[in-house]
Amino acid sequence: MQIVLNGDSVECVAGSSVASLLVTLEVARERVAVELNAAIVPKADYEKRLLADGDKIEIVHFVGGG
Repeated sequence: MQIVLNGDSVECVAGSSVASLLVTLEVARERVAVELNAAIVPKADYEKRLLADGDKIEIVHFVGGG
């Protein structure tokens, strides 16, 4: 299935969750926020929230610095 990830069309395994997408992308969930179809996904829901064909996902990384 196809999803839109940070503006780019990406092939994704059907039935993937937000959590499994982050693992596939090698992104640490502790330092990101995930928006799915214009709604923030709470970290507690990453395993439960399944992706569907055509979903739009934005992943924002938090960076420290001064």
